[in-house]
Amino acid sequence: MALSISISRFSFYFVSLVLLLSSFSFVCFSLSTVSISHISNQTLVCALTNQSYIQCSSFPLNSIRFSLTGNLRNSRFSGLVSGNGFVCGLISAHDSNISTLICWRFSVNGANMSRKRIYQGPELEQLEAGNSRICGIETVSRRLRCWQPVYMPRLANYNSIAVSDNLFCGLLQLPGRISCEQEGISKVPSGDHYIAIAAGSRQACAITVNNDMECWGQPQFPPREKFSALAIGENRSCGVRWSNGTVVCWSNNNNNFNLPQTLEDIHFTSIYAKGDIFCGVATKNYTLYCWGNENFKSGIFVPFEGRISKLVMPGPCRKECPYGPLLGSQSLCSNDLMICDLKRKDGVFPDTRAQQHSKNKTWSTRNIVFVIVGCVGTLSSLLVISFLVYKSNYRCRVHDSGRLDDNRTIDIPKLEKRLSSLASLGNPGQLMEFSIIELSQATNGFCVRFQLGIGSFGSVYQAVLSDGRHVAIKRAELTNPASSRTTMKNRRADNDSAFVNELESMSRLNHKNLVRLLGFYEDTEERILVYEYMENGSLSDHLHNPRFDPITWQTRLNIALDAARGIQYLHEFVVPPVIHRDIKSSNILLDAMWTAKVSDFGLSQMGPTEEDDVSHLSLHAAGTLGYIDPEYYKLHQLTTKSDVYSFGVVLLELLSGYKAIHKNEEGNYRNVVEYVVPYIFMDEVYRVLDPRISPPTPFEIESVAHLGHLAADCLTPCGRKRPSMGDVVSRLETALAACLVAPTEKVTRSNSY
Repeated sequence: MALSISISRFSFYFVSLVLLLSSFSFVCFSLSTVSISHISNQTLVCALTNQSYIQCSSFPLNSIRFSLTGNLRNSRFSGLVSGNGFVCGLISAHDSNISTLICWRFSVNGANMSRKRIYQGPELEQLEAGNSRICGIETVSRRLRCWQPVYMPRLANYNSIAVSDNLFCGLLQLPGRISCEQEGISKVPSGDHYIAIAAGSRQACAITVNNDMECWGQPQFPPREKFSALAIGENRSCGVRWSNGTVVCWSNNNNNFNLPQTLEDIHFTSIYAKGDIFCGVATKNYTLYCWGNENFKSGIFVPFEGRISKLVMPGPCRKECPYGPLLGSQSLCSNDLMICDLKRKDGVFPDTRAQQHSKNKTWSTRNIVFVIVGCVGTLSSLLVISFLVYKSNYRCRVHDSGRLDDNRTIDIPKLEKRLSSLASLGNPGQLMEFSIIELSQATNGFCVRFQLGIGSFGSVYQAVLSDGRHVAIKRAELTNPASSRTTMKNRRADNDSAFVNELESMSRLNHKNLVRLLGFYEDTEERILVYEYMENGSLSDHLHNPRFDPITWQTRLNIALDAARGIQYLHEFVVPPVIHRDIKSSNILLDAMWTAKVSDFGLSQMGPTEEDDVSHLSLHAAGTLGYIDPEYYKLHQLTTKSDVYSFGVVLLELLSGYKAIHKNEEGNYRNVVEYVVPYIFMDEVYRVLDPRISPPTPFEIESVAHLGHLAADCLTPCGRKRPSMGDVVSRLETALAACLVAPTEKVTRSNSY
């Protein structure tokens, strides 16, 4: 009985705590619908209006006026931020958990506008910006994302953030403590009772669970009042009074900055600031008022007065609202969405109500013990769940950010320019440009359970597209945030080079023994390639993975011949020829009919043609250990014969079943070339044949011996003495023909008895 009572009380406290935490989350997390930015001597005010457009207007000259739309089906703008010379809108598709951040750069007169997407990925719940920096928080994982950062914040799991170019502050939980990342800042308030923060260029303020305000940084002289919202500008601040929703303003240096008298009796749902300008959305009619500039007539500026869509959205549209929709706001949203009223009908916010309840209730020592135990257990559970969600989301990421000042735009991707330059070499139009949303949905957010493997370029995932095609998706990996900047830069350069090489090669290649590239996706950070799916995996799997059944000698000869024909096509039928540079068993893939196809052209290079005066390319050695041509490695002279050497190593793998680099009986690493080739020269290849399959028949042994001598010739130290891939194909055809004679003659003899 006592146990059941304890469990019931624990459940009560657990539910109460969860409700309290969710209430804090609801109060503090929101997307802004108004933004302020500066360019030259102009100030630009933008807002989301009742038609879900971004309306913008400037002063004092009012020379910049424009409207922006998302142009995405079943999507609406849900948030807005801006900085010097740019404005960004967050688009959320309400039938998925994906957000898209699109930014527009504009000139002083507004005539020149360039548009680009800088993010598309897991849904963002909060978005803040300084003059040049943007940061956001993912809804599910609480991961922090920053674009064009002066520095990356040290902590990555804030629950709420405040951003300027000189200051970054965040709440680590709700209610929680404050962490700020700026050198020289002092007297950051301690304690874990804060529910909201706001930051300016050199100062910040926070609201406590009691709705009191505490400020730090540059000296300030705030009034002793309770607040529900704050806006911090340059040496001045304003706040929405908790009691009645009116606004009070104050200066940080006693210069008598006050709210204009005409706005003193107006109630505001939200306020915003940047520099010396403040704007607020009126509760009564959702009109946007701005103040703070001495040039304003009557001290105020109404940016969208006289426009058809002049009603400014007082908050983002949401699916559910704990306290119901904001009165009169339903018409501003669509798809059964609503703008939430953050205040209860009795005028009490959840944190204040909880506090009053705690004051009026008499607590016993036993109750306190139950609360402590319940809270500790609950918080531990929440931390474990948050960690698991974070790890899962980190492994199943969708998209990363890019620099806002990158020259690439969403309308004319830089990649299209690269592809157009290849038109004379082939048909780049055969490649389809996929959307990140389609690829993400096909792999459930690039989750591990769809992963086929991990290579030098990144991870490979299997997926079924919306049109039913079964594909393999190769995606460049993110650099580790803990890596050094040099390492991250080098990794990015390698991925870019591999991505472009693959496109340059595959956009002009078409052969039944080359894996077909279907399309790609590319933006500021993502590099994704989409291939036909190869049902039977790689040759390496079937040779070296004990989970796979061993393949017969005849199948091995067929695979060798298919792969050789693909490489011959690269060397002898493509102009200029293509040198693969990474021929190995894991890059030879097998389709449902066991046809072998060469893949992975990330290291490929265009070789010299017959008209060139050179016989090789001077390049630093690249490839995979155990397969690299020693002559190429020593002299840095790349020719088609370097691929021939690598293919010779693959032939040894087919013969022996050993990896290119493997451990011998004593556990020491051994090179398959050094081990197998001497037996071939002694005509004793039978000593090193793959023991996983039956010894070759008398008819097969001739083909196997032929294969061994061909491998030895491909591995000749002097590249000029190695056979061409055309010669390799011819000799493999002879070896396979000898092997295929066996079954026919056996059947004939069997019938003769």
